[in-house]
Amino acid sequence: MRSRDDASADRPHKLQRLRRIAEDRGADAIRLTSAAALAWLFDGARTAVPLGGAPVFSATVDREGGIRVTALANEADRLAEEELAGVDEWEVIPWHAPLDTLPPGALAEAAVAAELRDARASLLPAETARYRSLGRDTAEAVTRVLTGARPDWTERQLAGRLARAAYEVGAEPAVALVAGAARARVQHPIPTDEPLGDRFLAVVTFVRDGLHASMSRWATFRDHDAWRETEAALREVEADAFAATRRGRALADALRDIAAAYAHRGFGDDAWRAHHQGGPTGYAGRDPKAHPSAAETLRDAQAFAWNPWVPGAKLEDTVIATAGGIEILTRDPAWPTTEVRGLARPLPLPLD
Repeated sequence: MRSRDDASADRPHKLQRLRRIAEDRGADAIRLTSAAALAWLFDGARTAVPLGGAPVFSATVDREGGIRVTALANEADRLAEEELAGVDEWEVIPWHAPLDTLPPGALAEAAVAAELRDARASLLPAETARYRSLGRDTAEAVTRVLTGARPDWTERQLAGRLARAAYEVGAEPAVALVAGAARARVQHPIPTDEPLGDRFLAVVTFVRDGLHASMSRWATFRDHDAWRETEAALREVEADAFAATRRGRALADALRDIAAAYAHRGFGDDAWRAHHQGGPTGYAGRDPKAHPSAAETLRDAQAFAWNPWVPGAKLEDTVIATAGGIEILTRDPAWPTTEVRGLARPLPLPLD
């Protein structure tokens, strides 16, 4: 349970970033309404009731750093006791009232969405520590679940165990995709009743403290020589993606390097178009998803989840990119790996 008196030491830094945005725009305050912005400000508070649902509160931050939370009447007590710390003022409204009514002199979040995304891009030390813990717990949970898998399990059965594993580490499952052998070429394999068969893919995103840890892992019940060259080439695409992730670059420029990597590694000029490539992450699964006109500037200490994909092969881990290089967060030392340009990258897990 989150103590209402436990506002984190990184809050002043976040308020300073918000004040700077308000001052630059000549506004008295900013009204935060999205899950990403609210979870960021309130140290990972759970903002919704349905998983991935709309927030049940909003927050107005003024130019002096004061915080006023507007909460639905049926949620206010729980939020005050369990989720939100360091709130200066509460406004409780009927459960049926809108949360996005704009106070005089305040900016709506939509008007400064790009600035807010940039404000939360560089992770503070406390956020990095939380992310490392989540990444480790996520990777170890995936290893535990996949190690016990059987070829006659359905995709739904494996997805259910992955979702349970998220809750067991104090997180929530935002994504639980599974592709058995028959569906290995599906970009987003929403689980079905198909059996896993002799080769399968698991894709998860666990959310804790507002942070998203995403990863993809293959496992096999028999050797698959036919995929080794493809997997090795895709690991080189991923290494090129990591190399493209440098502070000060435009996100679109990084994506162009990744697109070129597919062609350079033998997958063809248009291979990158078959599936999105991921992008920055943190308080949203993709913050934002990389696209050819993305103008966002890459920051130091920023989290990324690139997911290079070709039919039948995929890689994905959550990483933090700094001037010192790439730090893999979703890594379990027990998982088999191979070294690619100085980083341990996952191999398919061999199962009996």
